[in-house]
Amino acid sequence: MRKSVLLFSLIVSFSAKAQLAIGSQLPVLSLNDINGKTIELVPDTNQYTLIDFWASWCGPCRKKNKELVQLQKKYAEKGLRIIGISLDINIQKWSKAIEKDGIDYQQLNDPKGFDAPSAVLFGVEQLPASYLFDTTGKLIAINPTPEEISNVLNSK
Repeated sequence: MRKSVLLFSLIVSFSAKAQLAIGSQLPVLSLNDINGKTIELVPDTNQYTLIDFWASWCGPCRKKNKELVQLQKKYAEKGLRIIGISLDINIQKWSKAIEKDGIDYQQLNDPKGFDAPSAVLFGVEQLPASYLFDTTGKLIAINPTPEEISNVLNSK
């Protein structure tokens, strides 16, 4: 009985550590882009950064992609950088979704589904999931709406 309680508490404490909270710093990650090139994700002091976790098989994600394409067009010059992180295991399906959805912002892939290290680090439990970081790399919103992102960018 004690072993199972100890194991449960270890799992709970790991989960608590592996989830970003408001005020957390943007973690440095190295992931591959659509061409297989390794990209290091680091904070950008000149831009707000929206990290968007998605997958090609996720209907709500595909709908959100279209909203994010428009948001990027509208706010890129005001300092918004959007980075999509796909949890797709099938790279071809990921590539086709990027093309079909007209995504022109940076795309990275962590191809292990919800077990992907980046998904665990951020605490992604469902898709889509997004995280907005300010120009200091501090997390200021989890799953913000396009209106909330617009308000942040228009108030700067």
